Amino acid sequence: MTHGNPETISPGLDWQTRLAHTIATMRELSLKNTPEEMVQTYSEKMSEIVHIDRRISLSRRGLESPMVRVTRFSGWEEKIDPWKNPDRLPVLYGGLFATLIFGNEPKIINRLELADDDPARKFLGDCKSILVLPLYDQGESLNMVVLARNEADAFDHESLPQWVWMSNLFGRATQTLVLKDELQKAYSEIDRELQNVGRIQRSLLPDKLPDISTMQLAAYYRTSARAGGDYYDFFKLPDDHWGILVADVSGHGTPAAVIMSITHGLAHAFPGPPSPPSKLLSYLNNHLHEKYTGHIGGFVTAFYGIYHEPSRTMHYASAGHNPPRLKRCTDGTIASLDGAQSLPLGIMGETQYIEAEIQFAKGDQVIFYTDGITEAMNPHHEQFGIERLDKALENCTLTADGLIQTVVAGVEDFTAGHAPDDDRTMLVAKIR
Repeated sequence: MTHGNPETISPGLDWQTRLAHTIATMRELSLKNTPEEMVQTYSEKMSEIVHIDRRISLSRRGLESPMVRVTRFSGWEEKIDPWKNPDRLPVLYGGLFATLIFGNEPKIINRLELADDDPARKFLGDCKSILVLPLYDQGESLNMVVLARNEADAFDHESLPQWVWMSNLFGRATQTLVLKDELQKAYSEIDRELQNVGRIQRSLLPDKLPDISTMQLAAYYRTSARAGGDYYDFFKLPDDHWGILVADVSGHGTPAAVIMSITHGLAHAFPGPPSPPSKLLSYLNNHLHEKYTGHIGGFVTAFYGIYHEPSRTMHYASAGHNPPRLKRCTDGTIASLDGAQSLPLGIMGETQYIEAEIQFAKGDQVIFYTDGITEAMNPHHEQFGIERLDKALENCTLTADGLIQTVVAGVEDFTAGHAPDDDRTMLVAKIR
């Protein structure tokens, strides 16, 4: 570790003893999580094998020459954390300490003489020898350690390179903990903001599912991050009609959540009832392309259907979205609502969206979903896929909630509980 001349090292300690002490010190330092704990432990351990009468730590971070802050002093009874309470630490003007720290060089002074008015005298007293160890950051000695002995000629120049080497290695380790702490604080702050974004985003989703006499509904929504880009919504329309919208913004996380929120706002700002399906999708497409996604290269897939409650029919249009799956429980067949596919929203202005119609029967089961469901990966990098989704529709006796639980359990089992890489959204409708 650090070595001075024979008079600096506590007498009677052979190399095996010092090695054991060094190992114990390194192990203890590895357990510390804050720079203050690390410095305190290092100082205590060094004092057990290295004889120093006074130790002073200096800093010039944020200060102009010739000002210097004393961050630690072995003569203080109270230990002040310089990272948390810098304002409680004294700032000196000029004198030996300022000359040393702005000089940027290691130094040994074995015949120290101080003027009576030098601010350093308060800390060095009558010490005759000092070892000056600059701690470099970006090539400058922004911090410095001064080790002092009462007697003259206490430090050996032969040991100076090793002192500088070891003190700077320790300084870098300490600075790493400082950066780790700052990074953790920044991450926590960002995470709090993202949680708020997620809460705001979820508030845009329906707080409860609509009560439709011929359609039992259930929903599942899970983002891959704090916030996401999946979106579903319902619109109460005249003459017993209901609008059902499912959308998926390209990408995920906060950027996708922003576009999701914009899409929600545009859908609810549609002049008049959002009908027919092709008209709403055209409206969303033109506004997204002109003002938002056209500038960033993003897009939104969407499926919008208008369900007529008494007749159990649905007119729908799709903007590049995954076609919903339909299970006919009367004959066991499975179909895809893929009769009206067009480009995703926001890619090209003035896109024409076509429509199709489907007639449901009692007992039919429909799953509206985003690709986070079918593209969920297992540990072998295989996708969940359409076939496994269809398998969840086999049991025609399940409720809409039961179907949701079956699919979710299937995805969780398939992915071995791995956190989603993409947002996962499902709406299940059971025709009754």
